[in-house]
Amino acid sequence: MISILNLNHEDYAVSKELSAQWTPAAARTNAWPRSAGIVIAGSALVAVCAHIALPLYFTPVPLTLQPFAVLLLGLLLSPRLAAGTMAAYLAEGALGLPVFVPSPLLSGGLAHLLGPTGGYLLAYPFAAALIGYLWRRTGRGFTAALLSAAAGDALILACGALWLTTIAHAPHQNAMILTVLPFLPGDALKIIAAAALAAGAMRLRRQPS
Repeated sequence: MISILNLNHEDYAVSKELSAQWTPAAARTNAWPRSAGIVIAGSALVAVCAHIALPLYFTPVPLTLQPFAVLLLGLLLSPRLAAGTMAAYLAEGALGLPVFVPSPLLSGGLAHLLGPTGGYLLAYPFAAALIGYLWRRTGRGFTAALLSAAAGDALILACGALWLTTIAHAPHQNAMILTVLPFLPGDALKIIAAAALAAGAMRLRRQPS
């Protein structure tokens, strides 16, 4: 009788150990479709926001809702997933999919990444990862979301200005006028909106079911 109990105990221990070994692998397998769906949906959101654009006559950089989508996804997703979503968006555009801001001067694809707005676009993965990294080290309230999104937006604007300065050989002062100053009021509204949505989503998630 004792041997039978011991055998049952050993079987239970072995099954528990196997379950502990297989559970993470199964979880990782199940996470792939979910992550892929998030990447596709996130890149689609950025693409839709890219087509909501207002050209400006004094600068080659248009007003768009793209930064809002980047800020929001940076707050809602993990740093790695947010950066991966932005990288997927850039890859889609580089392959010729109509996900970038429509422009009569650029044919699409790599021309956008190498054009006047390339600095902004290439900064998206890094900005989204930075936002997610900063916000996840706070209490995830509205103020923290605001500051995290502002830091990511500042990185996007800085890269945009540096890029235009490099490819156009423009003075830094002119680059600031063309790539940063006209967009500060609109970007402030985008930062506030993204922070409010992310903080609201976090409050809903924390409510007891």
